[in-house]
Amino acid sequence: MNARQRAAGTVTVSGVDDQTGMNDKRLRLRYAGICRECGMDLPARTEAIYERSSKTVRCVAHGEPPEDAEVQVQLIESGTPGGSARREFERRKAARENRIRAKHPRIGGFLLALSEDPQSTRAWDTGAVGEERLGNRLNAMASDALHVLHDRRLPGSRANIDHLVLSPSGVYVIDAKKYKGRPRLRVDGGLIRPRVERLLVGTRDCTKVVDGVLKQVEVVRTVVGDEIAVHGALCFVDADWPLIGGSFATRGVEVVWPKRLVARLESTGPMGVDTLGRLHRKLAEALPSA
Repeated sequence: MNARQRAAGTVTVSGVDDQTGMNDKRLRLRYAGICRECGMDLPARTEAIYERSSKTVRCVAHGEPPEDAEVQVQLIESGTPGGSARREFERRKAARENRIRAKHPRIGGFLLALSEDPQSTRAWDTGAVGEERLGNRLNAMASDALHVLHDRRLPGSRANIDHLVLSPSGVYVIDAKKYKGRPRLRVDGGLIRPRVERLLVGTRDCTKVVDGVLKQVEVVRTVVGDEIAVHGALCFVDADWPLIGGSFATRGVEVVWPKRLVARLESTGPMGVDTLGRLHRKLAEALPSA
């Protein structure tokens, strides 16, 4: 097995139709890929033949591969929604449990049963739930005209991008938050003093969250180039949104709820399927899973 084969990602099967050999499976792809024979894009949910030994795919029309066929492009792994947040929660939870059991060998289990994790630990669980719920909804939308990447690592940083969505109208950098309260925009100054916008959710000042999205947008823009529209979005899951209206933008970042975000992602735009496929691969390589 050569280096490119070892680097190839795995395919998650959403439905198996039949088998074409001991080493092959005919299936519907959950993640987009490239035919190893002709280089044609194979969007998510396309029927293809998956070769287990090399973890590559090829068009159904090609049948059995030649013996000397080589892997041309690795499969694209979309990532796990909330994966890094979920791992951090489990790490903190396990560390606390180990500390208490080590300090109180006899009654450690009893003390753990009577207490709960600190808020700083539970916040990671809450964040993971928000990312998982939104990520699953985005995955259900995936098609050859809408590509999704989750939990992508930012170069040179411990931060990550929750979700990236590529649609005909551009690339969307999405930060998912599971906060309580009503999101609103507070504007100070204007005529005489400098205009200052602050994002509040209930009484919580979330202005720094907007700063984070703007930084992520700039990173993505350096990858895709200035000719591609890159949009920033904050999606608050379970917030107290009003029945009418409610969404707004602050410093170019859209503040929305899941249903509103979905409608935005479904808007038409100039990018075709081929362009989306190329950008999908480019972003997946530049921003690996966290």
